[in-house]
Amino acid sequence: MATKRVEYIDAMRGFTMILVVYSHICRYCLGDWTMGWNDVFFLFRLPCFFFISGWLFEQVGRQWNSITIRHTIKHKFMVQIVPTVIFLLLLAPPPLFFSRLGTTKGGYWFTFALFVFFLLYIFFERYLKKWHWLFALATSASAFFYDVYFNLYFKDMGLLTDVLGLLSFATWRYYLFFYIGTCVKRHFEDYLRWTGNHFVLVLVVIGFALIACQLHTENSCLAYFIFAVGGVLGLTMVFTFFRSFATAFTKDRFLGRSLQYIGTRTLDVYLIHYFVLPRFLLFHKTHFLIYNSRTWEFVVALLLALMVILICLVVSYIIRLSPFLGHYLFGVKYERQQ
Repeated sequence: MATKRVEYIDAMRGFTMILVVYSHICRYCLGDWTMGWNDVFFLFRLPCFFFISGWLFEQVGRQWNSITIRHTIKHKFMVQIVPTVIFLLLLAPPPLFFSRLGTTKGGYWFTFALFVFFLLYIFFERYLKKWHWLFALATSASAFFYDVYFNLYFKDMGLLTDVLGLLSFATWRYYLFFYIGTCVKRHFEDYLRWTGNHFVLVLVVIGFALIACQLHTENSCLAYFIFAVGGVLGLTMVFTFFRSFATAFTKDRFLGRSLQYIGTRTLDVYLIHYFVLPRFLLFHKTHFLIYNSRTWEFVVALLLALMVILICLVVSYIIRLSPFLGHYLFGVKYERQQ
C-alpha cells in the first residue's frame, strides 16, 4: 500500500539533493571541497539524507515476518541495487567496473550503503530490538574510526579488507542517522514537543554553530564527536525549519513545487549527475575563485549545481517515458494495463 507523501519531507529531500550535487561541483569541478561553506554543509547534508531515509522506511506497527521481510528486501534490491549496478556499468565498463566495487563504488556508495542499512534495521528490529540503539551507535563509531585509521592498521588485512570495502563499511557511520530517523517517526509527537520548545531550539542552533567553528581537528575522538553531534544538531535544525515553514513548501508555491519535484527524483538525479558534471571547469577554476570570496564561491557552485540538476531531470523525464527503462533504471513501478 502506498504511503501518503508529506510535502515538506519531499521538499527537504530536494534541498538535500541540491547540496549533494553542490558538494560534487565543489570537489570534482572546482577542485576544493571546502569552498563556499561546503565544509559546513557537510555536517548535516548526508545526516539529513539518511535521517529522511529512516523516517520514510519506518512504518509504525509493521510486523517483521518472513513475508514482509522477503517483500521489502526484494523491493529495495530492485530500487537500490539494480539501477546502481547498471549506471556503474555505464560509468565504468568492465574491467574497470570491478575496481570500482570498493568503499566508494565509483561515487555510487550511497545506494549500496542504504540497502545494507535496510537489512541491518530489519534484523535488529526482529531479533535484537532492545539493543538496537547501542548497535547503531557502536556501528557508527566503529566505521568512523575504521576509516580514520584505515591506512595505518586496516589496509592490508587481505580478504577481510576486501569484504569490508565491498560492504562499504566505512560509510556505516551514517547508520546512526538512519536509526534516529526511524526513532523520530515512532515517537513523532514527543519529537515535535521537544523541538517546539524555543529554548531547546536556540541551544541546538548555538551548539551547531560552535561545532561548525571546530571543523578541522587532528583529534579523532573530537572529530567523531563533531561528526555525530554536529549531524544530529544539523538535521534537527533543517527538519524543524522545513516542518515549521511547511506552508512555504507546498505545491501551491514555486519553491515548494520545485523542491518537491527534485525530492521525488533524488535517485534519478543521484544516478545521472555523475555523467553530466562539468569536470572541464577544473582546468579553469582560478577564473571562478579569483575573488577569494566564500559568497562568490557559493553563488557559482549553486548555479552550476542547479544547472546539472535541471539536465538530470530532463534526462530522467525522457527515460521514464519508457516503462521498461523507468523500472530497471529507477525502480519505478508502473500501473499494469488492464
